[in-house]
Amino acid sequence: MMFPGRKAMNMERVYKTMRNTGAGCIAIGVIIAVTGLTVGIISIVNGALLLKRKSEIEF
Repeated sequence: MMFPGRKAMNMERVYKTMRNTGAGCIAIGVIIAVTGLTVGIISIVNGALLLKRKSEIEF
């Protein structure tokens, strides 16, 4: 036996779950993008420092 309000309640739960999942995915994406950008900048700076100091290396 189905209750008329039960389907609407289930759809509301589905929409809330989708909203929370979407917000979580956006937050994780932003965190990953910022982390990637930071690591990239650090790598470029370290590479530039290595190239700048390559004349100081003695074998």
